Amino acid sequence: MRWKFREKRKAFTFLLFGLSSIVLTGCWDRAEVNDLALILAAGVDKSKNENIELSALIFIPSPKQSGQEAGMSGGSSSGRSFVRSAEGETIADAMARLQESLTREIFWGQNEVLLIGEKLAKEGITDQIDFWMRHSEPRIRADVFVSNGEAKTVLKAIPELEQDAAKQLRKIVKTHIGVKVTVKDLSQMLSGASGAAVLPWVVNLPPSQMDTTKKNIPIISGAAIFKQGKLAGILSDRETRGILWPRNEIKHGVITISFKNEKGFISLNLLRSKTELAPTIKNGKWSMHIKTMADLEVIQNTTKLNLFDPKIIKEAQEKVVVEVEQRERLAFSEVQKKLNADIFGFAEEFERKYPQIWKQKKIEWNEIFPKVAVTFDTKVKIERTGLGTAKHN
Repeated sequence: MRWKFREKRKAFTFLLFGLSSIVLTGCWDRAEVNDLALILAAGVDKSKNENIELSALIFIPSPKQSGQEAGMSGGSSSGRSFVRSAEGETIADAMARLQESLTREIFWGQNEVLLIGEKLAKEGITDQIDFWMRHSEPRIRADVFVSNGEAKTVLKAIPELEQDAAKQLRKIVKTHIGVKVTVKDLSQMLSGASGAAVLPWVVNLPPSQMDTTKKNIPIISGAAIFKQGKLAGILSDRETRGILWPRNEIKHGVITISFKNEKGFISLNLLRSKTELAPTIKNGKWSMHIKTMADLEVIQNTTKLNLFDPKIIKEAQEKVVVEVEQRERLAFSEVQKKLNADIFGFAEEFERKYPQIWKQKKIEWNEIFPKVAVTFDTKVKIERTGLGTAKHN
């Protein structure tokens, strides 16, 4: 009896191993990196034929080196990149045609940048962002930009310090000096209560006379404002910094102030900041109170003022407050009064605090927003005055 049980157990073990060998025969559908065309950045334009033109910055890894897959491990950049474009009636159509023009399978998992051309931005981007959100392959965490001119021209630019335009743009937005928006962020803004959105504005910096290579360099120069999915206007760098404070997005920055009857300047570095929006509806009037708290440090003093004097520090803090609020007012005069685009999230704040009133008035938001009274309450603290000694006459 024991012998029969042992034989049955042995047979069951062989059967189990046999089934396991069928299941564990390796990744039969695994795509080798040397068979892939890695998309680093994508650009979408409106072509001369009024089609959608999809351009891709494609990285082709080199063959395996030293037992590793080049371009995919250890930060290796062994390989080459180029830009390829294809047209179609939709992005999906253009994507299929792009694949037809390549011998390698397109892989979207490395795509970190989506660049939208100016012409397409003016006509509307809602359908394109809808596709990017629905499709399973492109990354919704990719950073989105709008280009002055064609997107494919920016993708072809070769920066001085970075390997390609995609890495150049991503490193710039990581500094948090300008706006940083992902595909997911943009989709939420376009479908939000206000229907307004803001994206980084990219221009190609012309080559200098000293540059023998004569290569264009993509840089971020301001912000593009969208209303109902269409490009409504462009903000300058100074105006863009003004919108970052009420949006609670400014992380780094330098503010330079001067004193009356005093030569020189004091430059301060932003350490941290926090902004809160406080909406109010009273007697039919809508208002928004913007509360900002910021901590700074002195990084340069070319005046002869004694920064160890509490009176001087207090006056410096007051001048920083004036500078910050001037930037905010400049931004509001452009975005609220001229463009009528609620990129600050006012609509969501009013909806959260006054849900019943918002249900009745949300269809009138385009008429209400330009009339919202905006007030500021900015508190600044200079935490450090630097390691230098005070200057005296």
